[in-house]
Amino acid sequence: MADLRNNFVGIKSPNPFWLASAPPTDKAYNVVRAFKAGWGGVVWKTLGEEGPPVVNVNGPRYGAIFGADRRLLGLNNIELITDRSLQLNLQEMKQVKMDWPDRALVASIMVPCEENAWKAILPLVEETGADGIELNFGCPHGMSERGMGAAVGQVPEYIEMVVRWCKQYTRMPVITKLTPNIADIRKPARAAKAGGTDAVSLINTINSIVAVDLDDFAPVPTVGGKGTHGGYCGPAVKPIALNMVAEIARDPETYGLPISGIGGVTTWRDAAEFIALGAGNVQVCTAVMTYGFKIVDEMISGLSNWMDEKGHRDLEAITGRAVRNVTDWQYLDLEYIAKAKIDQDLCIKCGRCHIACEDTSHQAITKQKDGKRHFEVMNDECVGCNLCVNVCPVDDCITMEALPVGSVDERTGRIVTGKYANWTSHPNNPNARPAVVEPAE
Repeated sequence: MADLRNNFVGIKSPNPFWLASAPPTDKAYNVVRAFKAGWGGVVWKTLGEEGPPVVNVNGPRYGAIFGADRRLLGLNNIELITDRSLQLNLQEMKQVKMDWPDRALVASIMVPCEENAWKAILPLVEETGADGIELNFGCPHGMSERGMGAAVGQVPEYIEMVVRWCKQYTRMPVITKLTPNIADIRKPARAAKAGGTDAVSLINTINSIVAVDLDDFAPVPTVGGKGTHGGYCGPAVKPIALNMVAEIARDPETYGLPISGIGGVTTWRDAAEFIALGAGNVQVCTAVMTYGFKIVDEMISGLSNWMDEKGHRDLEAITGRAVRNVTDWQYLDLEYIAKAKIDQDLCIKCGRCHIACEDTSHQAITKQKDGKRHFEVMNDECVGCNLCVNVCPVDDCITMEALPVGSVDERTGRIVTGKYANWTSHPNNPNARPAVVEPAE
């Protein structure tokens, strides 16, 4: 049976599934129930400095985007960090860690960007026995207007400075949580590494307004007739998160920096994809807020079964395996040629492939044959874009098949050579030069 035990920057947990800092980790009651359900670790909801706690709105805090079947695709929230006192949170954290020593417990922290503020809170957190801290540089609403959260995460110099303070004033591993609300995720990651961070976690939520109430003409959620931008999360942000994780994992300046993957993790497959792109573990929030703590059962069993089936003994065997296959566009093989093929036995004659191709692509799919509905790919027009594969409602009805070496591409009349060639040496490239292969890792 696959070994799912996780060791992330020295923080050990029985599996790689952690709960992200969010409402599900706001108090001991929630965290204990999560541990009983099987979660490997939690990042406690973000703590603020001592004094009066922040004040959350007493009304709607969430907006949502749904699929046609009412499945939650994206969740927007305007909730702030914990509105419970610092001392109460610390007391509960200490007790939970004593009762559950085999589970990871990390404290998320957000205080003003001042050295004394960090210096004051770190010993208090350390005294709880927490396994590490996560620096919340990602919150895009409410706190950022106060000079915290994403306001820090968008300035690499601030990130490096705060990380250095934390490494100076605590023995605990430091995980730096990055904001996706930035043009180039590599820059804050590089800054965190320069400051001495032990790891980064990403992504935090994305700035968003998910809807407008067309009766009140106010953003959703609406509080007293007004709305504001919030943080977007859930399955819809997973592609953005995967890309940002991969960018850090393959960047020469941050290569090897441990990553905790966050953003739309809903199933074991999502987790496996993050891990394959370099994440050492994953954090989950929206899926739990949608389906409850017990979804971890399926995550654990699904990941374990898949690893057994594929012969992967432990997490290390799959961590980062896909990074070497992420490249820049200029290094893609322009001599690779594929065509779509429709399985006539599986085709339900809905015509979606034809409509998509005819109206928006390359007019490469027929709509009738001998006076009857018939959908077939015309190889002399097909460019292999695979749009038809993605709009077809039947699994595996349309597949992409690579042309074998020596065959002729009917669209161009060229023979398939099988010899790798990319844009760096293409004759249409005004800056063409002798063939360049992708830089080695």
